[in-house]
Amino acid sequence: MNAVKRIALLGTALAVSGTLAWIWAQERPTFRIKVDMVVVSFTVTDSKGHYINGLKPSDVKILEDGIAQKMNTFGEGNKPPLQIMADGSTQPLMVAGSDATEKGNAASDLRTDAFVGTNVFVLFDTSNYMYRGFVYASDAIADFIRGLDRADSVAVYTFSRNLSRVAPLNHDRSQAIFGLRKAVAGDDAALYNGLLLGLRDAAKIPGRKVIIVFSNGPDNASMIAPDDVRAVAEDEGIPIYVISTSEVNKDPVSSAIFKRISTNTGGKAYFAKTWQKQVEAFENIREDLGNSYTVTYYPAANTNEGFRKITIDITSDVGHKYRVRARPGYRPRGGFE
Repeated sequence: MNAVKRIALLGTALAVSGTLAWIWAQERPTFRIKVDMVVVSFTVTDSKGHYINGLKPSDVKILEDGIAQKMNTFGEGNKPPLQIMADGSTQPLMVAGSDATEKGNAASDLRTDAFVGTNVFVLFDTSNYMYRGFVYASDAIADFIRGLDRADSVAVYTFSRNLSRVAPLNHDRSQAIFGLRKAVAGDDAALYNGLLLGLRDAAKIPGRKVIIVFSNGPDNASMIAPDDVRAVAEDEGIPIYVISTSEVNKDPVSSAIFKRISTNTGGKAYFAKTWQKQVEAFENIREDLGNSYTVTYYPAANTNEGFRKITIDITSDVGHKYRVRARPGYRPRGGFE
């Protein structure tokens, strides 16, 4: 069964279960069939793990199921994105309402500001599992928010049994930290329910976005399976970074799930029990965001309605020595409305 259909069925079950009935009664996501513009964020590193910067659109080749794709836009870090013209030349991405737009430019429906910076959604576990290290975790998240690039937007959500949107997506760091500081620890953990709702919110936002989950690991209240959430994240093209305060060998089940979700969406999983390790993990994520590339394309004709594999090749002479990290692919059917 298609992962999106599974999520829709699970949503129906949740609506009558009572556990999250209030979420699905008021915010039940609906799904539609679509093949929209595909957004792919990726990092390129050398054999020593150093980021490769300064690549041009001509240095990158995107394949989908082995079919070459024509890039629509290309961006590096938080620099303004470039629009790729039919002849392969580039120009700054046009803003809706400009002269080029009025002349019917192919990418006229895109807004420049939608692709500058990253939309960062932070999901903070405030369940009973986080009680012992709650204050240190809050401090580490606050430091991360303060250090984000000025072009980035940030939203802060907290979750235990239910999800709370304590700070909506915006550029105001003080508002995000104020919302964060209002959080209190307690109740069971419904991590995957909260992550699904976070994905739904992020999917509505154009441009580059990531979700960062800060959690101790265990989930004892979700009615959504982690692999169903992973499948939705893959399809929506949203990298998930996970910072777990549990040691990797102390909770092998959660650790394996975190690794699978992050790897299959183009993110990373960190296991950071101490405050110092948590700060280090956030610094690594911030560096990742600042050194990543983002490309968009409209898929070429492809009869495959299942999982489509995305391959990113670096075409320079030394490109074969580089390591590219990105989501492995997506399913063209379904998505949040």
